[in-house]
Amino acid sequence: MHENISSTDWRELVSRLIKSEMTKRKLKYDDLSLLLEAHGTRQTSANLRNKINRGIMGADLFIQLLIAMNVKQLDQESILDILTHLHE
Repeated sequence: MHENISSTDWRELVSRLIKSEMTKRKLKYDDLSLLLEAHGTRQTSANLRNKINRGIMGADLFIQLLIAMNVKQLDQESILDILTHLHE
């Protein structure tokens, strides 16, 4: 179904996943920066905004963001739904 996904699409998926979780929790980049700092990771809000908007970050930061936001699970259906709607 999604055999030919470009690197740009994967980055957009990462961006939308993180932004979706932020929206659910009504978090701004400043809030996210503080949450990460409480977990021992220092990232300025401007740096987070840049990385999240571009969808380019290391796997370590991606996991740290999910943990800091207390994301319990990401389901495959939601991920595939985002991929399906990337170009709409």
